[in-house]
Amino acid sequence: MILYDAGQTSAMNKALIPAHGGYRALKSFQNAELVYDCTIKFCDLFIDRRSRTHDQMVQAARSGRQNIAEGSQASGTSKKFELKLVGVARASLEELFLDYGDFLRQHGLKLWDKSHPTAIVIRRLAYEQNRSYSTYIERAPLPVAANTIICLIHQTNYLLDQQLRQLEKAFLEEGGFTERLYKARSAARGRH
Repeated sequence: MILYDAGQTSAMNKALIPAHGGYRALKSFQNAELVYDCTIKFCDLFIDRRSRTHDQMVQAARSGRQNIAEGSQASGTSKKFELKLVGVARASLEELFLDYGDFLRQHGLKLWDKSHPTAIVIRRLAYEQNRSYSTYIERAPLPVAANTIICLIHQTNYLLDQQLRQLEKAFLEEGGFTERLYKARSAARGRH
């Protein structure tokens, strides 16, 4: 598992279209996928399937996951587009975080702070090899399930913030596809 691998071998850096995709190895994608799966379970358990809220929460979680994948896949030819899509993923998960917070508030339930004992357990689960959150979502009361997913969203957003910083740094240092095209074309002309 990798957070984000901005460093590539010198041969890859010289390629016109560098290695791209590989989003399944990104920790941010793995966490976003977990948030998506958990959100579907949460919504199916606690929110009427016909309600607009159910659909919006599932779509926000899906958008977080899908935009990481799409940005990673597009990165070979557009670092700018990758940055944009990872930013969209981050914004979608922020929207989802607000939906869970609203849900808790509207049901008179408390949002855990980071020192809550179960929040600490949830954060530690991220480092376990065979982690399972089903106890905290599928077999838990509503406030535990919602707060568990909020913890997962916070972790994913942290990873996306780190990824955005690394993408920005790599873009500033290495440039984008248009710059590589120009350099490659100039070098080809210089050889002839």
